[in-house]
Amino acid sequence: MMDPSSDGNLVIAISSRALFDLSESHRIFQQRGVEAYSAYQIDNENEPLAPGVAFPLVSKLLALNEALDDQASIEVILLSRNSADTGLRIFNSIEHHGLHITRAAFTGGSMPFRYIDPLGAHLFLSADREDVEQALKAGVAAAAMLPSGANPGDANGEELRIAFDGDAVLFSDEAERIYQARGLKAFEQSEREAAHSPLQGGPFQRFFLALHRIQKIPGASRRIRTALITARGAPAHERVIRTLRDWQVRIDEALFLGGRDKGAFLKAFGADIFFDDHQGHCDSARQHVPTGHVPVRENEGTKQESKNARITE
Repeated sequence: MMDPSSDGNLVIAISSRALFDLSESHRIFQQRGVEAYSAYQIDNENEPLAPGVAFPLVSKLLALNEALDDQASIEVILLSRNSADTGLRIFNSIEHHGLHITRAAFTGGSMPFRYIDPLGAHLFLSADREDVEQALKAGVAAAAMLPSGANPGDANGEELRIAFDGDAVLFSDEAERIYQARGLKAFEQSEREAAHSPLQGGPFQRFFLALHRIQKIPGASRRIRTALITARGAPAHERVIRTLRDWQVRIDEALFLGGRDKGAFLKAFGADIFFDDHQGHCDSARQHVPTGHVPVRENEGTKQESKNARITE
């Protein structure tokens, strides 16, 4: 895996169904098959698609380039299971909405994750869980975008707000495994004893560090705000704080909720996106903010949708 953070830039790969609302097209694909889907997209290729759940995030990311003053850049690349024919509607919609997205890979139904490394992506956003799982296995931060009608980040104007869970997202799942195997008391005792031992990085560490480098650029510093929103509470807070200190990074807000429901806090923060590995936390969060599920654990109950989404991504 190449290190795309070495040049100071930030690269995001996104699927068409995360960027745009393809619900009607997807319904045709599921009910009538790939040929009907292809014909529908070609017939409507000059009809712009409406924004999808990740559209506001992408708009804010690209707008940050104005503030970077050539010191770095943020690039968004389309990574789609569409064919070139059906992908023309996607590119027409990109142009209609004024998004500066110039690079794309259309894989005609095959898994697109194999192009993530040569594209140098720090983050992959998709509506397809299986593609996300493959990207995570390849060492790239990835999240399955969940349906959400909430975009509270719009109230923040140009400011981009990104919130992260801690264990198994920013950090490794080493502490989470103790909690799952031995319970809360054993977890708290272990974290108390390891308070001065930094946690290993999780799947989103490289993306977070690349975002932090962008945030340090003077023109962008006031337009990016990050938050750690974790179910941890005292005494498990100290190891997290010392880990971030060891990474030499700044996190603007840290909420140690001690098991409280995260949804209301994310609404108050006004996140443009929130990343969490627990499906329950994601289900709460997506009622209030755009949410990306990081499926680092097997959850068979959510796999059927991904099996049905082979072309429309």
